[in-house]
Amino acid sequence: MKIGLFPGTFGPPSKGHLDIIQRACLICDRLIVAVAHKPDKQEAFTKEEKVEMLRLITRSIPQVEIAAFHGLIVDFAKERKANFLIRGLRAFSDFEYEFQMALANRRLSGIETLFLMADERHTQISSSLIREIAHFNGPLHDFVPPEIESIIRKKLSKSK
Repeated sequence: MKIGLFPGTFGPPSKGHLDIIQRACLICDRLIVAVAHKPDKQEAFTKEEKVEMLRLITRSIPQVEIAAFHGLIVDFAKERKANFLIRGLRAFSDFEYEFQMALANRRLSGIETLFLMADERHTQISSSLIREIAHFNGPLHDFVPPEIESIIRKKLSKSK
């Protein structure tokens, strides 16, 4: 069984994340979507909120498991017996950081990283852009799955 692990902060999940999840499922038997805890980062959503949003948007994809982790992704991957990591690339500017992380992860544990190019419809989407649009009550339908739009808006809207 090929097990892929797609780590990220997912703050909040986007249509771009969902696209990577759906396409990653074509190359693995099981996909673990792993919500990272970043202690050095002020986050708009709790780990539990992010896990719940990811569960909502992936409920129709049976081979997806949502989990949260703390620490090094290579340790979590080993614990979950993942065969490889999945990372999405939106633009060339993402590549340098992701390449550096992939090499470090391989050096630490031997795990490989597979890169999936973002669908061109989603290359401009970032979680920070979504948070800003939601804060100012802008339309989110082009950026986030409909199942979680109201959750994001409720949490981030300036006119709560």
